[in-house]
Amino acid sequence: MLTAYDYPSARRTEHGDIDICLVGDSLAQVALGYDSTTRLTLDEMLYHCRAVARGAKNPLLVADMPFGTYQLGPRDALDAAVRMVREGMMEGVKLEGGEEILDTVRVLTGLGIPVMGHIGLLPQRHASLSGYKVQGKNVEDALSIARAAKALEQAGAFSIVLEAIPSPLAAHITSSLHIPTIGIGAGAQCSGQVLVQDDALSVWSAGHKAKFVRRFAQVGQEAQRGVDGYARAVRSGDFPADEEGYGMSESVFDKFKDALGKEGESSMMATS
Repeated sequence: MLTAYDYPSARRTEHGDIDICLVGDSLAQVALGYDSTTRLTLDEMLYHCRAVARGAKNPLLVADMPFGTYQLGPRDALDAAVRMVREGMMEGVKLEGGEEILDTVRVLTGLGIPVMGHIGLLPQRHASLSGYKVQGKNVEDALSIARAAKALEQAGAFSIVLEAIPSPLAAHITSSLHIPTIGIGAGAQCSGQVLVQDDALSVWSAGHKAKFVRRFAQVGQEAQRGVDGYARAVRSGDFPADEEGYGMSESVFDKFKDALGKEGESSMMATS
């Protein structure tokens, strides 16, 4: 699974043989410049969902439900999820949380909307979790995460993202479930893996690089090098070169100047 936020990034998932394309609410930071995923609105998410859906046809399309669209209960969640499927052209939605969202998961799945769970580190609750920290490091927290995974499966989730939890805990949860887990900072024993595409390609480099992020390309550096080179070339007069422009035969240009001169004479006569 890999995130995508627009048509070009969606096309990369299409051509890269990605199984699941996630329109992640991380677009709030990497695409829109917000300081938190909680700033993202449903209308903004729908705009990006539609762009991704136009670019990715083969991967399963899943989108994060924005903060505030499902925390108030199943009724609000259903309204938002229906819009994400109908207007955003998504095939599933992802919700962060455990036992507190089970009723919502049951309602959505009961009405035919596939739900992916998300436990461990919950970015939409980073303030209450004291930042982006590893979860499940003590017995009590590990038990809570394991129970949440089982409960989400029983509520109808078709898959669960495990974020920033110890690898042994993720392996145990994966082996105890009948549905696939998708890890991000949860070790190699999950059923699958997910990264933010802009992290994986080093397009977006603001902020702290998480331990689990691997740079598979240096697109950001190359892009910045290209912008810097363009600016230098324009200021120095090196761009555009003669061969990068379009010519005109000398005879045609002479006729153009003659016609322009006659237009000027006619204009002067008309104003005199």
